Amino acid sequence: MQEKIRTADKGRAAKARPLQESPPLDSLAAKPGVLVISHGSPDAHWIALVDEAVAEAAACLPADLPVVSAFLEIVEGRLIQDGINELEAQGVTDMIVIPLFVSSGSTHIDEIAYALGVKDTPEKETDLERFRVSARVFFGDPIDDDPLVAEMVWDKVKGLSARPDREVLLLVGHGSIHEAFLKRWERGISSLAARVGQISGLVAADYALLNPDSVRRKVGYWTEKHGYDVIVAPLFLSAGYFTKTMIPSRLNGLSYRYSGDALLPHPLLSRWMSQHILHIMGSLTI
Repeated sequence: MQEKIRTADKGRAAKARPLQESPPLDSLAAKPGVLVISHGSPDAHWIALVDEAVAEAAACLPADLPVVSAFLEIVEGRLIQDGINELEAQGVTDMIVIPLFVSSGSTHIDEIAYALGVKDTPEKETDLERFRVSARVFFGDPIDDDPLVAEMVWDKVKGLSARPDREVLLLVGHGSIHEAFLKRWERGISSLAARVGQISGLVAADYALLNPDSVRRKVGYWTEKHGYDVIVAPLFLSAGYFTKTMIPSRLNGLSYRYSGDALLPHPLLSRWMSQHILHIMGSLTI
C-alpha cells in the first residue's frame, strides 16, 4: 500500500538545508525523484517559462535526482500521469511532489492531493481520477506567503514606484467561490501582502481577489478615501488571460499603475523550488 505523507510545515525556504548537507543519493537504497505540477496553458510561452524555472531549480539539486515537470491539464503528453510514469520508469520509489500554484486556496491542490492518494477524499467534488502510482508520495506546499515570493512581487513592481510616501501596493489574486478555500486564499495573500509591505517602504500593502470580486472596492478605498496612488501587483504564476484581460477589466476607469508582470520569469522562483525540494529531502525517512 502506498504510504501517504504530507510535509506541511511552513517557512520551509528559510529552513531548507544547503545542497552540501543533502544525503548523497547513491547511499540510499531507495531512489527519490521530483514531480513539479503546475496548471498548464494553451500558451506555449507560459509552458516555456515554467519549464525554464524548473530546469533552473534542477540545476541546483543533486545531478542524479530526476526532476520532471508535469501539468494538470491542456498539455497533452505531459500530464500528471505522464510525469509519474516517466519518474517510475527511471526507478523512482519516493516521489517529492511540488504543487507549483500560488495559493493553498486553489481547489486544484486539493484534487491533485486526492488523486495522488495523499488524502482519502477531496474537500470538493472532482472529476480527477486516482493516478496510477507505485512510489511513496511526499506532497509539498504551494508558494503562499514565502519570503522569497515577497521579494519577487516587489521586484516586479518597484519600477512603478515614484513617491513611496504616497503609494499603496495592492496584491491581486484569483480567490475562490468556495468558503473553505477562500479562507486559505485570504490567509496566504494577506500574509504575503504584509511581507511585501515590510520590504517595499510604501505607505501600505493590501490585497484584493477576483473571486469574490473586491478589486474595484479596494482601489477606490485607497485612492478616493485616502488619496494614495495604487500600484497593482498580480499574484499569478505566469502572464495570461487573468493578468492581461481580467484584472485590467476590473480596473476600467480607475486610477492605478499596473505593469501586468506575473511571478515568472524570476530566478527567485527557481530558488524557492530548489530550497523547498532540499528541505523535504532532508526530512525523508527512506
